[in-house]
Amino acid sequence: MSVPAFSFDLSGRVALVTGASSGLGRRFATLLAASGAKVVIGARRVELLTELADEIAASGGEALAVTLDVTDEASIIAAYDAAATRFGPVDTVIANAGLNVAGSAMGLNVDDFDRMVSVNLRGVFLTVREGARRMVAAGARERGNGRVTIISSITAHQPAAGIAPYAATKAAVAQMGRSLAKDWAGKGINVNVLCPGYVATEMNEAIWDQPAGAALLAGFARPRVMDEDALDALILFLSSDASRFMTGSVVTLDDGQTL
Repeated sequence: MSVPAFSFDLSGRVALVTGASSGLGRRFATLLAASGAKVVIGARRVELLTELADEIAASGGEALAVTLDVTDEASIIAAYDAAATRFGPVDTVIANAGLNVAGSAMGLNVDDFDRMVSVNLRGVFLTVREGARRMVAAGARERGNGRVTIISSITAHQPAAGIAPYAATKAAVAQMGRSLAKDWAGKGINVNVLCPGYVATEMNEAIWDQPAGAALLAGFARPRVMDEDALDALILFLSSDASRFMTGSVVTLDDGQTL
C-alpha cells in the first residue's frame, strides 16, 4: 500500500490496533505501518493477522501479530507485553474491535446483548486503560505523545432500527472517550473518538444490493457509501504529533449520511 499524498510521518511510534484481522482495523494497521509506525495487530483470528503482518513486512513495514480477545484483561495485558518486548512501549492505540448482532430488540437473546456490551464497551475500556497505564510509565506526561483513538459510529447519535444495543454501546464509548480525555489530559495522553458513517468494505458490500440496504442508501443526502480510504487522513492525524492540541473530540466523518 502506498503512503497517501497527505502523509504524516509516524516513524518512532508503536501502535496497537484491535480488531485488525479485517475491515477498517486491517486498513488502519496497514496505513499506520505504511506511514512509519511499528504496528501491533490484535484480534482473535490469528491466521488472518499473520497474513496481514506478512503483507506489511513485504511492503517494508514492521508488524507483530498477537492473539487478542478484548473481553479478557489478561489477553490485553499479554498483547501489550508482547508489543513492549518486540518494539518498545505502545504510544498509539486504535480501539477498533467491535461487533453487532442486528435484529428486533424484542427478540434479542440476552447473551448477544451481553456480548456486545462486553466487546464494544468493556473491551474498549480495558484496551485503552492498559494502554494509558503503559504510556504514563513510559513518560507520556513529559513527552505529550500518548494517542488514543476510539472507533465509535454514527449510530452513537443517529437512531437506527434493529441495532439498539449496538448503538447504545457506541454512544457509551463516545462519552467515555470524552471523560477519559479529561482524566488523562494532564498525563500527556490525547483521547479522541471517531464516529464513521457507512464505509465500503468486504464485510458490508452485499448489504447495498438488498432492499433494506438500498432504502438506507436512498435516504442519504448523497446516496453512496464512503470509499475505504475515507478515514485515512483523520486516523493518521489523530495518531501523529500534529494532533497534540486535539483531545476530547468526538468527530463524525460520514459524507453527510446523518443529515
